[in-house]
Amino acid sequence: MNTKKIGLAALAIGAGATLALAVPLSASAHVGASASSTAAGSYSIITFSVPHGCDGSATTAITIDIPDDIVSVTPTVNSNWTIATTRVPLEPAVEDQTERTSQVTYTAKSDPLAADQRDTFELSVKLPDGEAGDVVEFPVTQDCVEGQTLWIGDEVPSVTLTAPVEGDEHGHGATEEHSDDTAAEHSETEAASSPDVLARVLGIGGLVVGIVGLVFAFTTRRTAAK
Repeated sequence: MNTKKIGLAALAIGAGATLALAVPLSASAHVGASASSTAAGSYSIITFSVPHGCDGSATTAITIDIPDDIVSVTPTVNSNWTIATTRVPLEPAVEDQTERTSQVTYTAKSDPLAADQRDTFELSVKLPDGEAGDVVEFPVTQDCVEGQTLWIGDEVPSVTLTAPVEGDEHGHGATEEHSDDTAAEHSETEAASSPDVLARVLGIGGLVVGIVGLVFAFTTRRTAAK
């Protein structure tokens, strides 16, 4: 029996299995943000998705840092969490507004969010004025029963601005407020579906590699036996 060929087949099987299992897990490996509107200067529902705990430990609190150039923030109630906000002076003042929300903290009311469960947190904000391509970052601190994870740097939840909507000075109308939740759910579904599709494609690819390896190994063994 050609042990080299069998070794290569085993390696192919292992690689296929690893690819099939690891890719779907990595596709949802961090706290992410999706927006109902990304137009500069518009009102938007930002949805933060928390898909796991801290190295297997349940989540007790989520703190979202608000960028300095966002002065209007309204947290959405989540029945399993209490809401606390941190206010800081707004300089210069905007019209009659002299303070802004710099942080929003959601704290679990009773049982923390299990590490293998997912939850979402929504903020209604007025996105800053800017140019298409500008990135608005929302650093997130995830506190757990044991440990803490900082979602910053390359893994910071963010929204990339698109061009302002012409003729819509405020980015929303009288009826849009009622459709924001639906738009946010649609945006979140699209954001979540893209990595899921990629994960499935790569996962199937991994399984195919594994099957090819099995066939190769079986054929090699039959040839060697003859």
